[in-house]
Parts: sequence; structure tokens; C-alpha cells
Amino acid sequence: MVLVSLATASICFLGACYPALVGKTTPAGTFSLSLQRTPEPGYGGDVLVYHEDRQNLWAIHRVYTRNASEHRIERLNDQRTEQRRSVTQGCINVMPEVYRKLVDCCSNDILVIH
Repeated sequence: MVLVSLATASICFLGACYPALVGKTTPAGTFSLSLQRTPEPGYGGDVLVYHEDRQNLWAIHRVYTRNASEHRIERLNDQRTEQRRSVTQGCINVMPEVYRKLVDCCSNDILVIH
């Protein structure tokens, strides 16, 4: 099971927790994770999708850095939780090494966002 706390802007799995970027529209709930390829630049070739509707897709992915003015790497490294909340359009961003660990262990797991 993968747990994401919107209050602390963190993601936890395999007994460890890591900082994450979340957004105002990151939905709370229980979801199934699914690894999907993406040709979109800035995502590293794949994302862990957890929710979709007709217009949108929500996923966990490597930190998106194509808009330098958002300072996402710096925000992920910031100890202040408020710097990691309300950053994304609803997706959950993590450092590339955290994403790789997550894919290796949990790409077909359950995600709980609270």
C-alpha cells in the first residue's frame, strides 16, 4: 500500500516516507495504481496513473521541471510542508529516485490519499 498525506505533502511506502508535491485538486480517496507509458515531454517516459476522467488524468510521476519558475526541485527539498502543497495541477510529484523505488515495488498496488 502507498500512502499520500495531503496535510504533510508526503508519500510513504515500504516503511519509509518521502516529500512530495501535491495540488489543491489532488483527490483524496483510495485508488489502484497503473503504470502507463507517456510520450509527453518532462515525465521520463512513464507515470503511475491513479485516477482518470474524460478530460484529466492524475498520476504520480517524477518531478516536473519544464517550468523553471515553479522551482519544484527546490520545493521538494524544502522542509516546510506549505512549500510542497498547492504546487501541482493534482498530480503527485516525487524525486526521480523515489519514483524508481515506487515503480519497482508498487506499480500495481493500492494508493490511499488522505
